[in-house]
Amino acid sequence: MTATWVPVPEGCGFTVDNLPYGVFTPLRFGRPDGLPRVGVAIGEHVLDLAAMWAGTPLGADLSTGSLNRLLRRGPREWAYVRTEVRRMLTGSERREFCEHALHPLAQVRLHLPFEVADYVDFYASEAHATNLGRILRPQQAEPLLPNWRHLPVGYHGRAGTVVASGAEIPRPCGQLTAGQFGPSARLDVEAEVGFVVGSGSERGTPVPTSAFTDHVFGVVLVNDWSARDIQAFEYQPLGPFLGKSFATSLSPWVVPLAALEHARIPTPEQDPEPLPYLREKEPWGLDLDLEVRLNGHLLSRPRFRDTYWSPAQLLAHLTVNGASLRTGDLYASGTVSGWGPDERGSLIELSWNGQQPLQLPDGERSFLQDGDLVEISASAPGPDGTRISLGAVTGRITPARI
Repeated sequence: MTATWVPVPEGCGFTVDNLPYGVFTPLRFGRPDGLPRVGVAIGEHVLDLAAMWAGTPLGADLSTGSLNRLLRRGPREWAYVRTEVRRMLTGSERREFCEHALHPLAQVRLHLPFEVADYVDFYASEAHATNLGRILRPQQAEPLLPNWRHLPVGYHGRAGTVVASGAEIPRPCGQLTAGQFGPSARLDVEAEVGFVVGSGSERGTPVPTSAFTDHVFGVVLVNDWSARDIQAFEYQPLGPFLGKSFATSLSPWVVPLAALEHARIPTPEQDPEPLPYLREKEPWGLDLDLEVRLNGHLLSRPRFRDTYWSPAQLLAHLTVNGASLRTGDLYASGTVSGWGPDERGSLIELSWNGQQPLQLPDGERSFLQDGDLVEISASAPGPDGTRISLGAVTGRITPARI
């Protein structure tokens, strides 16, 4: 692990080799003290980047309460900022100044890190798609639909319902069956990995897999909450809509791709071979370990390394028809699940659609109850056998507002 003068407790994943970006407001006596600004997490502190570049155009971009203006600057500026921050935190030249710009994480309020321009959610885990096929189509011998291994399946979500980690999630209402309207009784969690677009692209020009790092800034954790009963009634023939669009929770920290070099691995073997636009010249699978907890109880440990379609392939498919990218676009992997029963990233899989309820210390669960607190966290390999943290995304279910 690279040495830094900032105290980093043993086992803390916010090292100088990580430096995830977020937006925060300092607190004084529990109340906001100033305006939101961009910072990076280091140990148990956040470094105020707006203060470090105060009085410069970059400093102005870091003072807006959003990462978007930094994202828009592109890969060269992303690399410059990361290099300079690492230099500040490992050398003595600006240590005194930096010390005045460090805020304890316990004394800040974290916000949604960027303004979401557009949101797309994929269905990239073969284990998840297979499990749902077996649950929903048990009479069919092949659980995967015929096109699944030929292209990344996805749906267009709603950017306006992406919320910050910690936001309450009111239980959604909708049509549950013909003539029946009410609160969802089968509310679910979906543990996902999201990718944040920094640099946009020209409409009509596809983005190849080789240009992934030219456009994608970093990685976040996503909980794409799902109302399974609303979804089941509405999804044929057009797919997910109200069962998905009521809320999507986002982690407060965006881990830059540059911090994940030691986590890069090939994607699983793909058969049939993808079409040319989906083939990768470089491996962009990621070795991420997720954990899903309900009211503090560990439910599962999904592994992103098993995900069939890579983030570079998802981006290529997203734009192959000429759709443009915009700064702040978010696209997510879909539920991350592995092949083992303890690697499933949703309750519909863990309880096998309610047929095998989970026995937890605070009671039996098939789906979420009001008051339940869900936390999804993740880590990745760092240099020299260390682990870097992606932080966590949380959300608590509150009663329906009817």
